[in-house]
Amino acid sequence: MANKNRAYIALGIGVLSVSTAAIFVKLSAAPASIIALYRLLFSTLILGIPTIIYYREELRLLKNKEWLYSMLSGVFLAIHFITWFESLKYTSVASSVVIVTLQPILAMIGGYFLFKEKVSILGVIGAFFALAGAFIVGWGDFNIAGQALIGDFLAFIGAITATGYWLFGQTLRKKLSLLPYTTVVYSTSTILLLIYNILLGIDLLDYELRDWKLFIALAVIPNIMGHTILNWTIRYINATTVTMSILVEPIGSIILAFLILNETVELLQMIGGLIIIGGIFIYLKYK
Repeated sequence: MANKNRAYIALGIGVLSVSTAAIFVKLSAAPASIIALYRLLFSTLILGIPTIIYYREELRLLKNKEWLYSMLSGVFLAIHFITWFESLKYTSVASSVVIVTLQPILAMIGGYFLFKEKVSILGVIGAFFALAGAFIVGWGDFNIAGQALIGDFLAFIGAITATGYWLFGQTLRKKLSLLPYTTVVYSTSTILLLIYNILLGIDLLDYELRDWKLFIALAVIPNIMGHTILNWTIRYINATTVTMSILVEPIGSIILAFLILNETVELLQMIGGLIIIGGIFIYLKYK
């Protein structure tokens, strides 16, 4: 019981931590690919040390197929961060985070076509409402500023690639412990992002101290205190409860954006966002 109580506290910390990601990205003046690179690089360095010390044998026993899935998962994660971070340069935190939250719906579609996973009628209805909400958010942003629609599109690509990351990652997670799994995937993404930035001629080091602080904050708070803690809680809380916590993330991000960035939510954004969150709730509840 004590472990379960601690897990619920950890769940709250994890959700709040994940909600800060969009704010840190908005505050940084660095290119999206650089923000993504250092978020993952610092995460890899922090998690890699205990992984090498305690999980060397587990890493050594990885098969070729598992390495392939690791690399594919890392590719999708790298693209996810680039597109989502870039979307925040064009559109509001509110629009970006609620569209990225469509991941469970896209996972349902991917699971149906790739793994023949069945979904209930209510789950399909929830998915329909969530996707309709995304169109409403996009329509609202188009009326506010056409450029914001570019951000919505990038956020949607971010949601698709995050879904690919989870679909490949779920196979790995069944065989790997948490730290080896995150270290392998994060390090793969880091290498890919480093190559990407070098090929595009993007400066790797010439950034303000404020940006470096934000890079580290992104690694420590949304990644280590966010995603890693949420993965830990699954051991003590059922997966449905943890998955439902994704609905709180956009709400937390929107509140933080209002308090820190003075961003407000337009009526159509609010309506579309609420429909997305409601649709995802129905899907997760009745899938």
